Amino acid sequence: MLVSEILNKSSKILKKKKISTHLLDSELLLSSILNTKREKLLIEDDKELTIKKINQFNSLINRRSNKEPIAYILKNKEFWNSKFIVNSNTLIPRPETELLVEKAINHFKNEKIKILDIGTGSGCILISILEEIKKASGIGIDISKKALKIAKKNVKKSSAAKRIRLLNKSLNFDLKYKFDLIVSNPPYICTSDLKKLPDDVIKYEPKIALDGGKDGLDVIKKVIYKAKNILNKKGILALEIGYGQYKKVSQILNKNSFKEKYLIKDYQNNIRCIFSQL
Repeated sequence: MLVSEILNKSSKILKKKKISTHLLDSELLLSSILNTKREKLLIEDDKELTIKKINQFNSLINRRSNKEPIAYILKNKEFWNSKFIVNSNTLIPRPETELLVEKAINHFKNEKIKILDIGTGSGCILISILEEIKKASGIGIDISKKALKIAKKNVKKSSAAKRIRLLNKSLNFDLKYKFDLIVSNPPYICTSDLKKLPDDVIKYEPKIALDGGKDGLDVIKKVIYKAKNILNKKGILALEIGYGQYKKVSQILNKNSFKEKYLIKDYQNNIRCIFSQL
């Protein structure tokens, strides 16, 4: 079977499953099986495939047709300037989170700062910021040991590896020093809304990283309260929040003596990130 033929066939299979990125996903999965770039694959679409490669590819298409996210199948996801290792123990990095990273980098630029990443997951936020701010150092904490295993792999291949520490801790642990930047993309989805999420999210991504409790604000409240005690003067708390949560989160920040510095909107014009100071 030719590359063009198998791509056409697999694309139709995924399309029937209502996967909007059916052709792109087929191309990415075949590229990974053939260990070649997608662009090269499309140029050489008259290439004949071996039975072994066809079987391997069909196995991946079967997984994708069951709505398994392509990032988990490929075991990586591009974010900021790097590819990050991911699996079902870590959230898949989203483009919206890059907006938080970009603002943090622009605000601190070349400063020598200490960063805390609460709920680090794959480590993508902390690593991306530290690779850009060369004088900075940081700590990533997560209650999931399995997520930290993935974060450690990502740290190991990062140019900022020597400036990063990862700790298996909850928000209750004591820190002996303060931070200039605290970042967090906490779970912020209301428990009752979890069932409304797309299959590729709720069936595969870690529930612990999604479920924000009854009002979606359980962890956000804890992060704000913790940050109040460990943030340096003129330090920044950078929070990613969910759709429609701005007013409630703003009230919680105000109650804890935080003043908003920047509001960042996502690609749908919703307030997605709040940067605030004490």
